[in-house]
Amino acid sequence: MFKAWLFGVAILFVLAELSMWLKQFILPLPIYILAGAFLAIASNYEKGLIALFRKDTLVSDPLTQTATLIAQAKALPGQEVANLPQAD
Repeated sequence: MFKAWLFGVAILFVLAELSMWLKQFILPLPIYILAGAFLAIASNYEKGLIALFRKDTLVSDPLTQTATLIAQAKALPGQEVANLPQAD
């Protein structure tokens, strides 16, 4: 029992010292910029690197076309619109 208690106290001490050390550790700005660029590339990996620089891929990608426009029926004030087109 005493060994388990001593081990727990030692682990908590190491974690407290590690957290105090990490609070004082500051990375320079270029590291943050490189990390951000890496995350951007990694998040778009399935699209491929060429697709990031081509503009025509956005038009041909069916996943980006999530909404369709329909012609709005115009009604005079006080009248109801009877025949609206049904959505697919």
